[in-house]
Amino acid sequence: MASAPFSDETIALSALQHYLFCPRQCALIHVEQIWSENVYTAEGRVLHEQADLPRAESRRGVRTVTAMPLSNAELGIAGIADVVEFHRLDNEQVERAYPVEYKRGKPKAHRADEVQLCAQTLCLEYMLKQSILEGALFYGKTRRRRVVPIDTELRALTINTIELVRALVRDGLTPMARYEASRCDSCSLIDDCRPQMLGRHGSVKTWFEAQLKD
Repeated sequence: MASAPFSDETIALSALQHYLFCPRQCALIHVEQIWSENVYTAEGRVLHEQADLPRAESRRGVRTVTAMPLSNAELGIAGIADVVEFHRLDNEQVERAYPVEYKRGKPKAHRADEVQLCAQTLCLEYMLKQSILEGALFYGKTRRRRVVPIDTELRALTINTIELVRALVRDGLTPMARYEASRCDSCSLIDDCRPQMLGRHGSVKTWFEAQLKD
């Protein structure tokens, strides 16, 4: 498994989801420290309100911990898990962790949500010294969980994404804007990003040159 020092280059778990959705969005948030909210992010915040309150409770043999701090010093990642359930199997003496990530909306075609869940799993495995084979994504629109196998392919994609995000943050360069209606129109950073203007002309410099010519 790839490793990285646990230092100032520690990557937030949320950055992985941001990167796979849009590298420019990831840079705006995690490099330029820009954040804006819209109706979609507000809905997500409301959905997370219960999970964002740190607490632990047991019910029907399952211990549930919310807002659990996570980290993996070998991979240099850290963040907060929405919900981690701890199941005690009949033939085992230790509890088995089962991460559950809350998302507004519905399941997506890309794997950004799965990667964020897998990164949480890698943290739990590092912290608890146990193997975790699956977790779940809970979507606000469907009000259902979707079980996610934490398999070799997803682990490799997650580790590669961590390396890509670390390089993005280390270089401190924000990727160029590329407007895609299906992605950009729902982004809370669309006014900060200005993909329709910058994406059309390729760069700010090119845009200014075009204005001078006009």
